[in-house]
Amino acid sequence: MTEKTIALVTGANKGIGYEIAVGLAALGWQVGVGARDEQRREAAVAKLRAAGADVFGVPLDVTDDASVAAAAALIEERAGRLDVLVNNAGITGGAPQTPTTVDPATVLAAVETNVIGVIRVTNAMLPLLRRSASPRIVNMSSSVGSLTLQTTPGAEIGPISAAYSPSKSFLNAVTVQYAKELQDTGILINAACPGYTATDLNAFHGVRTPEQGAAIAVRLATLPDDGPTGGFFDDAGEVPW
Repeated sequence: MTEKTIALVTGANKGIGYEIAVGLAALGWQVGVGARDEQRREAAVAKLRAAGADVFGVPLDVTDDASVAAAAALIEERAGRLDVLVNNAGITGGAPQTPTTVDPATVLAAVETNVIGVIRVTNAMLPLLRRSASPRIVNMSSSVGSLTLQTTPGAEIGPISAAYSPSKSFLNAVTVQYAKELQDTGILINAACPGYTATDLNAFHGVRTPEQGAAIAVRLATLPDDGPTGGFFDDAGEVPW
């Protein structure tokens, strides 16, 4: 009997993260639903199980060292390895975000979750990922993190943002550095752009559904062993840095 692929999705109790869990579970995988809010996490797990998904809850606050260490220990005990990590948890940081008025604490909060949180979780899960035959890491980014698009005249790339958008640029840069360090390990790591998706991060103003936004993460999570690493992708292909 073939062992099930084991995946962990952070921020998976709602929105794009929830739909990523749906998509990975539909492949017959066992999926850890990572979320810091216990009530929302368990409600998401119950809903997924009711639909036939093989999932389990993972208490996980990506900004807390002890929480992340406990999540790694839980997966270690449950499965002994991790095949796919999707770093999806993220925040906007709140408003205003114009550079001349932004509170530095707003910038710090966005970076703490969207960048440091990814580093914290990735490094905690790497020992488990190294035990996988085909380990994959997907970092959920955004086209607003593209410096090329941000500096293209006439490009519709969202409002001026001194916290959220730069945090995604930072995340993209960190993804490249991970890919360089891990290039000979078999671990493929890429950044994913879900598109302008209707979630509570944008007061549901997005034009894409969470299911549509999740599709690129599922694709990158299932890359073949000779697939790309250190890239930035959306449904249409490569996104410029």
